[in-house]
Amino acid sequence: MGQANSKKLSRTPSRSVEEVEEEFQHPRNSVPSINNFSPFAAPTDDDQDPIDFHDASPIGAQPFLEPILSRTGDNEGRRGSLASSLGGFSQFQSEALETGVSTGGINIDDCISRLLEAGSTAKTPKALDIEAWEIDSICALSREIFLSQPTLIEISAPVKIVGDVHGQYTDLLRLFEMCGYPPNANYLFLGDYVDRGRQSLETILLLLCYKIKYPENFFLLRGNHECANVTRVYGFFDECKRRASVKTWKTFVSVFNCLPVAAVVANKIFCVHGGLSPSLHDMDDIRQIERPSDVPDYGLLNDLLWSDPSDTTAEWEDNERGVSYCFGKQIISEFLQKYEFDLVCRAHMVVEDGYEFFNGRTLVTVFSAPNYCGEFDNYGAVMSVNEELLCSFELLKPQDLSAPQRRKRNSPPLTNEI
Repeated sequence: MGQANSKKLSRTPSRSVEEVEEEFQHPRNSVPSINNFSPFAAPTDDDQDPIDFHDASPIGAQPFLEPILSRTGDNEGRRGSLASSLGGFSQFQSEALETGVSTGGINIDDCISRLLEAGSTAKTPKALDIEAWEIDSICALSREIFLSQPTLIEISAPVKIVGDVHGQYTDLLRLFEMCGYPPNANYLFLGDYVDRGRQSLETILLLLCYKIKYPENFFLLRGNHECANVTRVYGFFDECKRRASVKTWKTFVSVFNCLPVAAVVANKIFCVHGGLSPSLHDMDDIRQIERPSDVPDYGLLNDLLWSDPSDTTAEWEDNERGVSYCFGKQIISEFLQKYEFDLVCRAHMVVEDGYEFFNGRTLVTVFSAPNYCGEFDNYGAVMSVNEELLCSFELLKPQDLSAPQRRKRNSPPLTNEI
């Protein structure tokens, strides 16, 4: 692939939990913004698709109980039985998860029920209906699972791929209503679970509970907001302090530092939160990223979470966010050819229709938080990939927008818009 510009980029430095706590105790006058929105762009309408994109009725939800974590490559020997996939979990603990019996004193099914109940009310509950000790247990169990599975996850289809959620909990539940609650569908989330929205705690807790209950069918990648310094600025720290404690925030940060960072679906679709990196020379580079780890100021992990596609360059250029790079069409084409992939699927940018193609449909951005921050009238989207790699998009309509108010969309119409 092309070489990155040697000019040193202006970057916002990462900070540890301890440094963030120090700032909380001795706050600065101002905090620089590191998260700019990219403007909406018109969706492309290319004719040639390396993967079959289908704009008719979305795939129906079917129970996919067979584990989809691949046996190939770095995953060899990791799949096995449910018990072996959980590393240090005992057979009793694994059976307990399947039956809903309490595991280590916590009943995951009961936690899921309470979290779902919290989404049934119109108002955001002031108090969190999950005890502090339960949060600690959920985080400890999920950390163990994340570290028992690879940094680069290889999974098979069918799977539903979800972009940014950003604490919009009621929209997350609407998404599950549309696509099927686990285990009625396999899921791969691309990161950015917290910040911005009002219920980041319920959002991340429900996702972690599903990861614990269905570890080989429910996957969570790391986004750029899953780190200490970003959550300190954009809402999750404040929500934890207000509704739980600073200690709870630290506990979640320790989970974020263990999340996998990329996935490959059916050997053909490369999935990541942000994008590509000039430091990526081999897939083993991703596999060898050490965890737990904070997000560094620069390098491979930083780029995978922060980079963006750009049509103003063929190769690499500085990113307007002030972090990482932008990569052009030539970089995408060379990447796909080198690794024999057909598609890059990423999130990280709000797009008007919930999904947006780039570079002849060789890259797609998926964004799953409708009416983002209450300021954009964007749709949320989920990309469904079936066994034949037929891809379709299921859309969540902004709740406070009726159909007549919505302007005519430029992209092909879909039949299951909610």
